[in-house]
Amino acid sequence: MRSFRYALDGVRSVALREPNFRVHLAAGAGAVVAGWLAALSGAEMAVLALTIALVLTAEALNTAIEAAVDLASPEWHPLAQRAKDAAAAGVLLAAVGAVGVGVALFGPRLAGLR
Repeated sequence: MRSFRYALDGVRSVALREPNFRVHLAAGAGAVVAGWLAALSGAEMAVLALTIALVLTAEALNTAIEAAVDLASPEWHPLAQRAKDAAAAGVLLAAVGAVGVGVALFGPRLAGLR
């Protein structure tokens, strides 16, 4: 139970301190509402939920990596910058993938094909 509480504290911390996490959380909530309104199937909603979880996880890991790098290397260092850039790239890749999933799930409906 203690580990679960620590994990929830981490979610709360990221949600309160990281504006980008809140943006992704709001976008995910909007996508869930849109999925409900578009009558996505159970499998489609599962894909949507996993996609949202992937983006939020990437954002949380990016935050953790940035904090650890800042602690380990308070002064600028090229390796520290590379680690932070790579973590940010992970979020970008997840977000771009999420857009692709959104297009695949909602595009045909918006185009009137379903």
